[in-house]
Amino acid sequence: MPKSKILYFGIFAILIACAIFVVALLQEKATLISAVHLKEITAYNLPARAKVKGAYLYFWLDGKAYKVARESVNLQEFGEKVPLEIQEEASYFDKILEIAIVLMAFFLILAFLSKFLSKNPPKEETKLPRQKQMGKLLAEDAFDLYRIQPITSCVTFDDVAGISEAKEELEEIIDYLKSPKKYQDFGIRLPKGVLLIGPPGVGKTLIVKALAGEAGVPFFYQSGASFVQIYVGMGAKKVHDLFTKAKLNTPSIIFIDEIDAVGKARGGMRNDERETTLNQLLTEMDGFEESNGIIVIGATNNIESMDEALLRSGRFDRRIFIELPNLQERIKILKVHTRDKKCDFDYEEVAKLCVGFSGAALASLINESALCAIKRNSPIIQKEDILNVRDKVIVGVKKRLSFDEKEKEILALYQAAKAFSAYWLGIPFEKVTLMNDGLKYIEKEFLGKNDLENQIKVHLSGIAALELVYQERYSHSKEDLRQSKIIANKMVESYGMGELLFGKADDIAKILEECKNERYGFFQNYQSYLLGIRAKLLTQEKLEYEEIGEIINGVF
Repeated sequence: MPKSKILYFGIFAILIACAIFVVALLQEKATLISAVHLKEITAYNLPARAKVKGAYLYFWLDGKAYKVARESVNLQEFGEKVPLEIQEEASYFDKILEIAIVLMAFFLILAFLSKFLSKNPPKEETKLPRQKQMGKLLAEDAFDLYRIQPITSCVTFDDVAGISEAKEELEEIIDYLKSPKKYQDFGIRLPKGVLLIGPPGVGKTLIVKALAGEAGVPFFYQSGASFVQIYVGMGAKKVHDLFTKAKLNTPSIIFIDEIDAVGKARGGMRNDERETTLNQLLTEMDGFEESNGIIVIGATNNIESMDEALLRSGRFDRRIFIELPNLQERIKILKVHTRDKKCDFDYEEVAKLCVGFSGAALASLINESALCAIKRNSPIIQKEDILNVRDKVIVGVKKRLSFDEKEKEILALYQAAKAFSAYWLGIPFEKVTLMNDGLKYIEKEFLGKNDLENQIKVHLSGIAALELVYQERYSHSKEDLRQSKIIANKMVESYGMGELLFGKADDIAKILEECKNERYGFFQNYQSYLLGIRAKLLTQEKLEYEEIGEIINGVF
């Protein structure tokens, strides 16, 4: 394309970009307020006029423009006090038609300019490259800002269970977003940033959606990985655009999920693009330019890798740790996910079977149980559906292997020994099969040395039983050995339960060896019980907790 055409094309692109940018600014000019704030500011002074457009009610008061969510206002009552104009938002078809007309006009003008320029070429073309570049940059900036749109959240805290402590921490943030003047009059500055920390699946993202839904403010979502770009400077630009858009919609919430992807500690293996992006994020959160009215919330399960500058006071002031749900919280989560389903099981009993489940895992459990009920042609989810899918939710579907008789005997003895020890030592389990022990450890705030040693004894019971009966060790005990080492390591290095308060590696080996030898001696004295459990397990391939008790008490 000749330079003359590029000039006119650039000028036309600048005009279009400026028009879009002006429209976007005009649309965002009104300050978003809550229904509570609306009542406060209209208590003594009513607006001269108001109009309903799309999802918002717009009005002007004391020279300022405001908007409030349409659903939160009684329009009939408000219309009795203030002249109200209702203007429905254009349909999708009308919007598409408008876009099509604009595009057609754009191409017609472009064709006219091309034809005109072919007959009347301009004389001076020295400044065209710079003008073209400026037009391109302005157009890109306008379109980038227009593309960033807030998300409307319909989730409330009623939809989120098992996070009572996190709710308490976030309630004052919600109140601030609804009534900022109350806090500003007292000179209170709310945290600029809140960091949610916890393992995967505990509901960090869901909590933020509920926060946005309760506060009724614009909610901007980005993942940390979306800021990581190939070209240097692009990630920093995305951060700047995100905060610029949020400032146009204050009060608002910016949520950066998996923030450790962009907030990793600087240094080490150098990455200029990531560091530039992080520096921009640091500047936006606490630089010379204030970001009043914007709450930045981050979520991570890897806080150890994050940069200290991002975690200091003035940026992420508040940290909320979200742990895996306890028994009562699991009961509440199960009730939330079964509100629209027919169920016939004891919630507390099922919750006890789901030790270690996250909120996401419990949601998946109920969904899989419903599918299982459908396969049975049952309209009701029952306990048997829960039991059928519980292991699949945690570890997935495993390939079923075929074993010969010798291998079955070894597996049966190994699992029988663990079930025998767990029953004897008071460690609960639901059932034992040839491939799964179904063990669950009791939830306690404080664990004694005896409690932890009992857990190790159960894990090493199969190894001790195989040594006693077959005088041999086998490769399938790998996972139990790993769990035993983890528990023993915590006892010595974290809890000071070795021979000395600050134990050594020798203490770990000593604890493991003593626990295994104790089980070996135990099975020598109760070998007939052990072999009885193994025989029953070989026959049925599955034994319930009560059946183990019957065998131990001599009822075959």
